[in-house]
Amino acid sequence: MFKKLFGKNTNKEQSFSSENVDLVKGEEIPTHIAIIMDGNGRWAKKRSLPRVAGHHEGMKTIRKITRCACDLGVQVLTLYAFSTENWKRPKSEVEFLMRLPEQFLNSFLPELMERNIKVEMIGVMDSLPDYTQSALKKAMEATAGNTGLVLNFAMNYGGRAEIVMAMQQLLKEVEAGSLTIDELNEQHISQYVMTAHLPEPDLLIRTSGEVRISNFMLWQLAYTEFWFTDTHWPDFDEACLKEAISVYQNRNRRYGGLKGEGTS
Repeated sequence: MFKKLFGKNTNKEQSFSSENVDLVKGEEIPTHIAIIMDGNGRWAKKRSLPRVAGHHEGMKTIRKITRCACDLGVQVLTLYAFSTENWKRPKSEVEFLMRLPEQFLNSFLPELMERNIKVEMIGVMDSLPDYTQSALKKAMEATAGNTGLVLNFAMNYGGRAEIVMAMQQLLKEVEAGSLTIDELNEQHISQYVMTAHLPEPDLLIRTSGEVRISNFMLWQLAYTEFWFTDTHWPDFDEACLKEAISVYQNRNRRYGGLKGEGTS
Protein backbone atom coordinates (compact mmCIF):
# COMPACT_ATOMS: atom_id res chain seq x y z
CA MET A 1 0.00 0.00 0.00
CA PHE A 2 2.81 2.42 0.93
CA LYS A 3 4.51 1.84 -2.41
CA LYS A 4 1.23 2.42 -4.25
CA LEU A 5 0.54 5.67 -2.42
CA PHE A 6 3.98 7.23 -2.55
CA GLY A 7 5.85 5.54 -5.40
CA LYS A 8 8.69 4.69 -3.02
CA ASN A 9 11.43 2.68 -4.70
CA THR A 10 14.85 1.18 -4.11
CA ASN A 11 17.93 0.95 -6.29
CA LYS A 12 16.90 -2.52 -7.43
CA GLU A 13 13.61 -1.17 -8.75
CA GLN A 14 15.19 1.39 -11.11
CA SER A 15 14.42 -0.21 -14.46
CA PHE A 16 14.43 2.88 -16.69
CA SER A 17 17.20 3.66 -19.15
CA SER A 18 18.02 6.32 -21.71
CA GLU A 19 15.99 4.34 -24.24
CA ASN A 20 12.80 5.40 -22.39
CA VAL A 21 13.24 9.11 -23.01
CA ASP A 22 10.95 9.22 -26.05
CA LEU A 23 8.26 7.26 -24.23
CA VAL A 24 8.32 9.66 -21.29
CA LYS A 25 8.34 12.73 -23.55
CA GLY A 26 5.25 11.41 -25.31
CA GLU A 27 3.20 11.83 -22.13
CA GLU A 28 2.49 14.83 -19.94
CA ILE A 29 5.69 16.18 -18.43
CA PRO A 30 5.48 18.02 -15.09
CA THR A 31 5.84 21.74 -15.64
CA HIS A 32 7.59 22.27 -12.30
CA ILE A 33 9.58 19.62 -10.44
CA ALA A 34 10.86 20.30 -6.93
CA ILE A 35 13.50 18.07 -5.36
CA ILE A 36 14.64 17.65 -1.77
CA MET A 37 18.20 16.47 -2.38
CA ASP A 38 18.79 14.23 0.64
CA GLY A 39 21.37 11.57 1.50
CA ASN A 40 24.73 13.08 0.60
CA GLY A 41 26.11 12.41 4.08
CA ARG A 42 24.76 8.87 4.25
CA TRP A 43 26.15 8.15 0.79
CA ALA A 44 29.59 9.23 2.02
CA LYS A 45 29.32 7.33 5.31
CA LYS A 46 28.56 4.07 3.48
CA ARG A 47 31.86 4.54 1.65
CA SER A 48 33.83 5.58 4.75
CA LEU A 49 34.25 9.07 3.27
CA PRO A 50 33.79 12.48 4.93
CA ARG A 51 30.33 14.02 4.58
CA VAL A 52 31.69 16.75 2.34
CA ALA A 53 32.61 14.09 -0.23
CA GLY A 54 28.91 13.28 -0.50
CA HIS A 55 28.06 16.93 -1.05
CA HIS A 56 30.68 17.17 -3.78
CA GLU A 57 29.29 14.07 -5.49
CA GLY A 58 25.77 15.45 -5.11
CA MET A 59 26.86 18.52 -7.06
CA LYS A 60 27.63 16.25 -10.02
CA THR A 61 24.11 14.84 -9.74
CA ILE A 62 22.67 18.35 -10.02
CA ARG A 63 24.39 18.69 -13.40
CA LYS A 64 22.96 15.38 -14.64
CA ILE A 65 19.43 16.05 -13.46
CA THR A 66 19.42 19.61 -14.78
CA ARG A 67 20.46 18.38 -18.22
CA CYS A 68 17.85 15.61 -18.17
CA ALA A 69 15.04 17.90 -17.00
CA CYS A 70 15.96 20.38 -19.70
CA ASP A 71 15.94 17.68 -22.38
CA LEU A 72 12.56 16.38 -21.20
CA GLY A 73 10.95 19.79 -21.43
CA VAL A 74 10.52 20.55 -17.73
CA GLN A 75 10.02 24.30 -17.33
CA VAL A 76 11.08 24.78 -13.70
CA LEU A 77 13.41 22.69 -11.54
CA THR A 78 13.57 23.81 -7.90
CA LEU A 79 16.34 22.24 -5.79
CA TYR A 80 16.37 22.43 -1.98
CA ALA A 81 20.06 23.20 -1.59
CA PHE A 82 20.31 24.72 1.91
CA SER A 83 17.57 25.23 4.46
CA THR A 84 17.32 27.74 7.27
CA GLU A 85 17.81 24.78 9.63
CA ASN A 86 21.04 23.66 7.93
CA TRP A 87 22.97 26.41 9.73
CA LYS A 88 22.90 24.07 12.75
CA ARG A 89 25.34 21.69 11.04
CA PRO A 90 29.07 21.67 11.89
CA LYS A 91 30.80 24.89 10.87
CA SER A 92 33.22 23.12 8.52
CA GLU A 93 30.36 21.43 6.66
CA VAL A 94 28.41 24.68 6.35
CA GLU A 95 31.47 26.45 4.98
CA PHE A 96 31.93 23.69 2.40
CA LEU A 97 28.27 23.91 1.37
CA MET A 98 28.55 27.68 1.02
CA ARG A 99 31.47 27.24 -1.38
CA LEU A 100 29.65 24.77 -3.63
CA PRO A 101 27.54 27.34 -5.54
CA GLU A 102 30.72 29.19 -6.50
CA GLN A 103 32.37 26.01 -7.77
CA PHE A 104 29.24 24.66 -9.44
CA LEU A 105 27.95 27.79 -11.12
CA ASN A 106 31.32 29.03 -12.36
CA SER A 107 32.10 25.71 -14.04
CA PHE A 108 28.54 25.02 -15.28
CA LEU A 109 27.73 28.54 -16.48
CA PRO A 110 28.88 28.06 -20.12
CA GLU A 111 26.60 25.04 -20.49
CA LEU A 112 23.73 26.84 -18.79
CA MET A 113 24.08 29.58 -21.39
CA GLU A 114 24.31 27.06 -24.23
CA ARG A 115 21.17 25.29 -23.03
CA ASN A 116 19.25 28.56 -22.49
CA ILE A 117 18.80 27.77 -18.76
CA LYS A 118 17.92 30.58 -16.37
CA VAL A 119 19.26 30.52 -12.80
CA GLU A 120 17.07 31.83 -9.99
CA MET A 121 17.06 31.59 -6.21
CA ILE A 122 14.49 31.57 -3.42
CA GLY A 123 15.51 32.22 0.17
CA VAL A 124 17.21 35.02 2.07
CA MET A 125 20.25 36.10 0.06
CA ASP A 126 21.58 38.68 2.53
CA SER A 127 22.47 36.11 5.20
CA LEU A 128 24.71 34.10 2.86
CA PRO A 129 28.49 34.67 2.75
CA ASP A 130 29.66 37.28 0.26
CA TYR A 131 31.32 34.69 -1.98
CA THR A 132 28.13 32.64 -2.14
CA GLN A 133 26.06 35.72 -2.95
CA SER A 134 28.57 36.75 -5.61
CA ALA A 135 28.40 33.36 -7.36
CA LEU A 136 24.61 33.30 -7.32
CA LYS A 137 24.25 36.89 -8.51
CA LYS A 138 26.78 36.35 -11.28
CA ALA A 139 24.88 33.32 -12.59
CA MET A 140 21.48 35.00 -12.27
CA GLU A 141 22.66 38.12 -14.08
CA ALA A 142 24.39 36.15 -16.84
CA THR A 143 21.33 33.94 -17.48
CA ALA A 144 18.63 36.58 -16.87
CA GLY A 145 17.78 36.74 -20.57
CA ASN A 146 17.51 32.98 -21.04
CA THR A 147 14.05 31.62 -21.76
CA GLY A 148 14.40 27.87 -21.21
CA LEU A 149 14.38 25.81 -18.04
CA VAL A 150 14.40 27.80 -14.80
CA LEU A 151 16.97 26.26 -12.44
CA ASN A 152 15.75 27.55 -9.10
CA PHE A 153 17.94 27.05 -6.03
CA ALA A 154 16.37 27.19 -2.57
CA MET A 155 19.22 28.63 -0.48
CA ASN A 156 18.85 29.71 3.14
CA TYR A 157 15.19 28.92 2.58
CA GLY A 158 12.41 27.93 4.98
CA GLY A 159 8.75 27.47 4.12
CA ARG A 160 7.40 28.88 7.39
CA ALA A 161 9.65 31.94 7.20
CA GLU A 162 8.46 32.49 3.63
CA ILE A 163 4.81 32.50 4.73
CA VAL A 164 5.60 34.88 7.61
CA MET A 165 7.30 37.28 5.20
CA ALA A 166 4.33 37.09 2.84
CA MET A 167 1.95 37.90 5.68
CA GLN A 168 4.13 40.82 6.77
CA GLN A 169 3.82 42.31 3.28
CA LEU A 170 0.06 41.83 3.34
CA LEU A 171 -0.24 43.47 6.76
CA LYS A 172 1.56 46.50 5.35
CA GLU A 173 -1.13 46.67 2.67
CA VAL A 174 -3.83 46.45 5.32
CA GLU A 175 -2.16 49.20 7.37
CA ALA A 176 -1.88 51.36 4.25
CA GLY A 177 -5.58 50.89 3.56
CA SER A 178 -5.10 49.25 0.16
CA LEU A 179 -6.43 45.90 1.44
CA THR A 180 -8.96 44.96 4.09
CA ILE A 181 -9.00 41.85 6.25
CA ASP A 182 -12.25 40.73 4.60
CA GLU A 183 -10.66 41.02 1.15
CA LEU A 184 -7.64 38.89 2.08
CA ASN A 185 -7.64 35.54 0.29
CA GLU A 186 -5.31 32.79 -0.95
CA GLN A 187 -4.46 34.67 -4.12
CA HIS A 188 -3.09 37.57 -2.10
CA ILE A 189 -0.76 35.26 -0.17
CA SER A 190 0.34 33.52 -3.39
CA GLN A 191 1.34 36.91 -4.79
CA TYR A 192 3.88 37.39 -2.00
CA VAL A 193 5.57 33.99 -1.77
CA MET A 194 9.02 33.79 -3.34
CA THR A 195 7.80 31.72 -6.28
CA ALA A 196 4.91 34.04 -7.13
CA HIS A 197 6.13 34.34 -10.73
CA LEU A 198 6.48 30.57 -11.17
CA PRO A 199 3.89 27.78 -11.51
CA GLU A 200 3.41 25.71 -8.37
CA PRO A 201 5.23 22.35 -8.34
CA ASP A 202 3.50 19.46 -10.06
CA LEU A 203 5.88 16.87 -8.66
CA LEU A 204 7.96 16.75 -5.47
CA ILE A 205 10.80 14.24 -5.27
CA ARG A 206 12.66 13.42 -2.06
CA THR A 207 15.64 11.10 -2.06
CA SER A 208 17.28 8.90 0.58
CA GLY A 209 14.22 7.26 2.13
CA GLU A 210 12.82 10.13 4.21
CA VAL A 211 9.09 10.79 3.79
CA ARG A 212 8.63 14.35 5.03
CA ILE A 213 8.87 17.76 3.37
CA SER A 214 11.13 19.43 5.95
CA ASN A 215 9.78 22.97 5.81
CA PHE A 216 10.03 23.09 2.02
CA MET A 217 7.55 25.11 -0.07
CA LEU A 218 4.74 24.62 2.45
CA TRP A 219 2.34 26.95 0.66
CA GLN A 220 3.15 25.82 -2.87
CA LEU A 221 2.89 22.04 -2.32
CA ALA A 222 -0.85 21.99 -1.52
CA TYR A 223 -1.74 19.96 -4.65
CA THR A 224 1.66 18.62 -5.61
CA GLU A 225 2.20 14.90 -6.28
CA PHE A 226 4.87 13.38 -3.97
CA TRP A 227 7.38 10.69 -4.94
CA PHE A 228 9.90 9.26 -2.47
CA THR A 229 12.89 7.03 -3.17
CA ASP A 230 15.44 5.24 -1.01
CA THR A 231 18.17 6.25 -3.45
CA HIS A 232 20.68 8.69 -1.99
CA TRP A 233 21.03 11.93 -3.95
CA PRO A 234 24.55 11.20 -5.32
CA ASP A 235 23.15 7.97 -6.84
CA PHE A 236 20.01 9.63 -8.23
CA ASP A 237 20.29 9.63 -12.01
CA GLU A 238 18.34 10.21 -15.22
CA ALA A 239 16.62 6.85 -14.86
CA CYS A 240 15.34 7.80 -11.40
CA LEU A 241 13.97 11.10 -12.68
CA LYS A 242 12.19 9.40 -15.56
CA GLU A 243 10.72 6.81 -13.21
CA ALA A 244 9.36 9.57 -10.97
CA ILE A 245 7.85 11.30 -13.99
CA SER A 246 6.34 8.02 -15.19
CA VAL A 247 4.66 7.54 -11.80
CA TYR A 248 3.43 11.12 -11.93
CA GLN A 249 1.94 10.55 -15.39
CA ASN A 250 -0.18 7.74 -13.98
CA ARG A 251 -1.56 9.78 -11.09
CA ASN A 252 -5.12 11.16 -11.24
CA ARG A 253 -4.75 14.81 -10.21
CA ARG A 254 -8.24 15.77 -9.05
CA TYR A 255 -7.53 18.98 -7.10
CA GLY A 256 -10.34 18.08 -4.70
CA GLY A 257 -12.76 17.13 -7.49
CA LEU A 258 -13.64 13.80 -9.12
CA LYS A 259 -11.66 13.94 -12.35
CA GLY A 260 -12.16 10.74 -14.31
CA GLU A 261 -14.48 9.25 -11.70
CA GLY A 262 -18.20 8.86 -11.50
CA THR A 263 -20.19 11.02 -9.07
CA SER A 264 -22.94 8.58 -8.27
